[in-house]
Amino acid sequence: MSNNIREQSEAAVYALVQAAGLKPGQLVVIGCSTSEVAGARIGTSGTLDVAQEIFAGLDVLHTEFGLYTAFQCCEHLNRALVVERHTLERFGLEEVAAVPVPTAGGSMAAYAYRRLSAACLAETIAADAGIDIGETLIGMHIRRVAVPLRTEVRTIGKARVNMAATRPKLIGGERAVYQLPDIAGTDSCE
Repeated sequence: MSNNIREQSEAAVYALVQAAGLKPGQLVVIGCSTSEVAGARIGTSGTLDVAQEIFAGLDVLHTEFGLYTAFQCCEHLNRALVVERHTLERFGLEEVAAVPVPTAGGSMAAYAYRRLSAACLAETIAADAGIDIGETLIGMHIRRVAVPLRTEVRTIGKARVNMAATRPKLIGGERAVYQLPDIAGTDSCE
């Protein structure tokens, strides 16, 4: 099952990048219940072995696509995020003090904390996109306006997978235009 989890995780990355149109330098939040991936209820059977396989599959976010990652902790650490120190500094994030472990933070966050270079915790982020493995509720860490993505990747292991991209807010009223029109004359704002 482990190779399958790694392959499914990598497939989720490719689906997300394509569907969201992500560009290097953007930030992606990952929420993951290793319990759900293994077929158990969230928070009951977390495992670092499953986290290792998922982490390996998600590694292409950074190595191939040049994206920054943030791994969401569970509610026992107020859904803080594991990031590399240079990510914290680049995005001006506020650091909080804790070390995620499987029983307080979750297995995925605990594994990421030990594998990322100069790992630390950020209190909150506003990511450009996200992958939610096992319905861990990553919405609080996605920029407004979140757009649900429907890809062919619907599960990793036994866990349901949801993905989201973001778009700029549409502002204005009845006269607002959201794409530059082809205008054959002058345009007036009066």
